[in-house]
Amino acid sequence: MNVTRQDAWSAEEDTLLAETVLRYIRDGKTQLEAFKEVGKRVSRTPAACGFRWNASVRKQYQEAIDLAKKERKKIPQELMADFTRPNNSYSLETAISILENMKGNYHFLNNQELNRTDQLERALEENERLKQKLAKYQTVLKEVEQVNQLIKQLKE
Repeated sequence: MNVTRQDAWSAEEDTLLAETVLRYIRDGKTQLEAFKEVGKRVSRTPAACGFRWNASVRKQYQEAIDLAKKERKKIPQELMADFTRPNNSYSLETAISILENMKGNYHFLNNQELNRTDQLERALEENERLKQKLAKYQTVLKEVEQVNQLIKQLKE
């Protein structure tokens, strides 16, 4: 039985979607194939994966997409087919090129994670600032209530 989900996407699922789509682009495969793979792994339909990719995730990875497309053009498809076969050897230049591509994508994705960390820290700082502001307002409100009670007592 194929179970589909209708809940919100987690950051981990977004990252999995991005990494998979980028890998498929580099490998010269279609995004639809990537959506099918991710869909199986996160129990969602390929259409849901495609919608999530196009609606929000893709915008965050535009530089990585451009890089993946450039790398796809650099590495011939027959070489990529050879690369995925076990017990094949390739030239040192080819191996270095592939590793550099992977390194570049790793650094890009790592920077994305750092950006999320920065956003989280800013949100926590803002939350703390708002808590302090709320505490001040509550103090002022108590003082206003006390003044109102004194006024009421003086009128009696």
